[in-house]
Amino acid sequence: MSVPGNIGGAGAPRLKDVAELAGVSVKTVSNVVNGTTPVAEATRERVQRAIDTLGYLPNVTARRLRTGRSGVIALAFPELPSPYFAELAVEVIAAARRVGITVLMDDTGGDPAAELRIASGLGDPMIDGVILSPLGLDRAALLSRSREIPLVLLGEADLGPVADRVHIDNVAGAREVTRHLLDEGYRRIAAIGWQDPAPRATAEQRLAGYREALRDAGLTVDQELLPPVRAYFRPDGASAMRRLLRLPERPDAVFCFNDLLALGALRAAHEAGLRVPQDLAIVGFDDVEEAAYAIPSLTTVAPDKRLIAELAVRCLEERIEQRYTGPGRRITPGFRVVVRESSTLSR
Repeated sequence: MSVPGNIGGAGAPRLKDVAELAGVSVKTVSNVVNGTTPVAEATRERVQRAIDTLGYLPNVTARRLRTGRSGVIALAFPELPSPYFAELAVEVIAAARRVGITVLMDDTGGDPAAELRIASGLGDPMIDGVILSPLGLDRAALLSRSREIPLVLLGEADLGPVADRVHIDNVAGAREVTRHLLDEGYRRIAAIGWQDPAPRATAEQRLAGYREALRDAGLTVDQELLPPVRAYFRPDGASAMRRLLRLPERPDAVFCFNDLLALGALRAAHEAGLRVPQDLAIVGFDDVEEAAYAIPSLTTVAPDKRLIAELAVRCLEERIEQRYTGPGRRITPGFRVVVRESSTLSR
């Protein structure tokens, strides 16, 4: 998209400039920016390209006076360095942009006070709503919010019907990927991801799915095969794998509760001279981009990140516009097990 010669002069880009570059009316650009009237997806994309090209910024104050809304929401995750959260953030921002909403990002570090501040709208009346993935926040704290701003929660933590929550079925995902290992003939299957003494909901749910799969196969859980971890990053996975490899009888497969743990485990197995999957199968959870490019490529559980983002934005938009005012909804998008080289010799 080239910028016409009469656009881009002194001063900030105007709505009229965006309309001229996109080849649409000013009213159409306004509909895209404000999300007031449905616009065909192709037209919306053309307008968005023009906005990006010109660097057009909506007049938030004027929009607030006209509609009572700023078109700005907050999005916060506990661990933005985690590729899963980073990839999901990109999808949320894209989903919000498609309906004319601007996203402000924050990283809470899992601190309950920071999460409560975000859930209360950062004390900023310009924030229309919040999408939050809580880690340390509990239901009592959430009920004490200083401002009951529209809120959508992401992830495993169940804080009751005080807000909409979008989350995948972690128990089912863990069960299915463990069943995949069982179907491939593995029997001494370890799990990396349990946290002691304070497990997250993620750890509890994924361990439950792992246990169910073993029980259904007539196998018992060996506590030796559940090395605890402090966090869910590569060094934690590598350390837990080294501990497993020191056992008198090492596992023949490992289910890691996220892909970063699995990538760390892959490294530790390589350092020990083991071939994956010939000597040891390894699977993960989350399907971050790195999983497909690891050597060997990583079998993993793939949540539909784009759908999660779209549902979260849609729920929040319905709350902001008061199209839905009922009790908190529980929305569970699907997942799939992506089988790659790390767990099957047939690949």
